[in-house]
Amino acid sequence: MLAGQRRNHIAEVVERTGAVRVSDLVSELGVSDMTIRRDIDQLAEQGLVERVHGGAVALSSRTSDEPGFRAKSTLMTRQKQAIGEAAAALVEPGSSIGISAGTTTYELARAVRSVPDITVVTNSVPVAQLLHESGTPGQTVVLTGGVRTPSDALVGPVAVAALRSLHVDLLFLGAHGVDPQAGLTTPNLVESETNRALVACARRTCVLVDHTKFGVVGLSTFLALADVEVLVTDDELSSRTRASVADAVGTLVTAKRQRIPGRLRTGS
Repeated sequence: MLAGQRRNHIAEVVERTGAVRVSDLVSELGVSDMTIRRDIDQLAEQGLVERVHGGAVALSSRTSDEPGFRAKSTLMTRQKQAIGEAAAALVEPGSSIGISAGTTTYELARAVRSVPDITVVTNSVPVAQLLHESGTPGQTVVLTGGVRTPSDALVGPVAVAALRSLHVDLLFLGAHGVDPQAGLTTPNLVESETNRALVACARRTCVLVDHTKFGVVGLSTFLALADVEVLVTDDELSSRTRASVADAVGTLVTAKRQRIPGRLRTGS
């Protein structure tokens, strides 16, 4: 595992659990405690974790809140880019799509910003801004109203009411966690309600999640795995989990990263 991948993993663990010990990371990652301490020091300098004696904890300002969009966008970046590129192949000119808030769905938006004559419905402020600035001919962006969360999602009754009157061909949906029994989950109850409204306005749903989201269970379920038509993930998902997910969803797509920068392959 490269240094960048190792630090991404540490940041993901802290985000999910709130804290991590150096000794546990040494055993898990097979490196020295000095290496782990240097990784934590660098993450602390970047403002992603708080260094404490024996490990790292989530920043005190974020322990009971959602991590911000900027903080999450630094994690699993190459995996998210690969997932976004793979999912973009499902978007056709002339179609209408929904894009939920999140850093993985943002990469999907980046990949489709040059597709002409599409209508995009989203509750993500960064996604709407990205597509608006692209200036692609015939591209229409509909941004729901609502209360803005730390992750730059618009949620709540206003967002839900707006979505009830809309219909899209395909929804691209992120998740905090994916579990065979719990399904797709989020720790935010209001965001969960808004995600259900997004699903209700879509003919088909495509879920975009990297491998670290599997086995994670948030407070509220907004979609069962059996109701997912397409799920796109990266090539670091274990074979056992991949087989289990493939049996549960309609189609599983694995986004494979080539070692040559800038080139991606996709396979299912």
